[in-house]
Amino acid sequence: MNIENTLNNAVKILKKSKIKNSILDSEILLSKVINRDRKYILLNSKEILNQKNSKNFNNLISRRKKGEPIAYLLNKKEFWKQSFYVDQNVLIPRPDTELIIDEVLKIFLKNSKLQILDIGTGSGCILLSLLKEMPNCYGIGIDISKKSIKISKYNAKMLQLTNKVKFYQSDVDNFKIGKYDLIVSNPPYIEVLNLKYLENDVVNFEPKLALNGGIDGISKIRKVIDKATVLIKKNGKLVLEIGFNQKNKVQEILRKKGFYINKTLKDYGKKDRCIISTKI
Repeated sequence: MNIENTLNNAVKILKKSKIKNSILDSEILLSKVINRDRKYILLNSKEILNQKNSKNFNNLISRRKKGEPIAYLLNKKEFWKQSFYVDQNVLIPRPDTELIIDEVLKIFLKNSKLQILDIGTGSGCILLSLLKEMPNCYGIGIDISKKSIKISKYNAKMLQLTNKVKFYQSDVDNFKIGKYDLIVSNPPYIEVLNLKYLENDVVNFEPKLALNGGIDGISKIRKVIDKATVLIKKNGKLVLEIGFNQKNKVQEILRKKGFYINKTLKDYGKKDRCIISTKI
């Protein structure tokens, strides 16, 4: 079958399963399979696909039909200025999380020499993006998931940052290494009862460990703040991603733990998403 007919069939399958961007998704997945860009696909629509490529493409369409996110099917997600390896063991990086990178670069000079800790590092996208932007900084990323640590190490190697970063499998409660000028974290912050209301591609495929914020949604945030009070240097910055309705609660916890609230950032949907604070 040629490229045009193969794509048409795939689009029909995805539309039937109510996948929103059925045409774009089909083109992206076929690009991956034949290792060509989308422009090539559009210009060579009559080219016949070999049996192996047809089989691999149909397999990806079958997975996409069930709602599996494109990022997992490609094993790739763009974040800030880099491309990161991702699979179902780590949360897919979101554009809203790039606010953390943007804000840190406004606070610190690019040639600053900082010790940075990333709590719940996942794919390593926050920490590695910062280290790429600030060449004199060193970082540590921790995560409770062994598979996540393996992925973040792989991403560090891909970005040639292995000599500037270390990753540890650790629960935040048990981590005791170092003192930091900057602590960043995108912890799980969704209330456990609200998990089932997330979009299907999130709730069915992304790791619950990276989403579940406990009964009130802030149990993991509270743990991060508790540990940050011990690990952060005086006047050090703590940058936290939060849920849209958690600003007041989280600010109260921060103040009680000796942090000054610098500002709250809104995401692209105009919802509270990030708190910048300083240890005083």
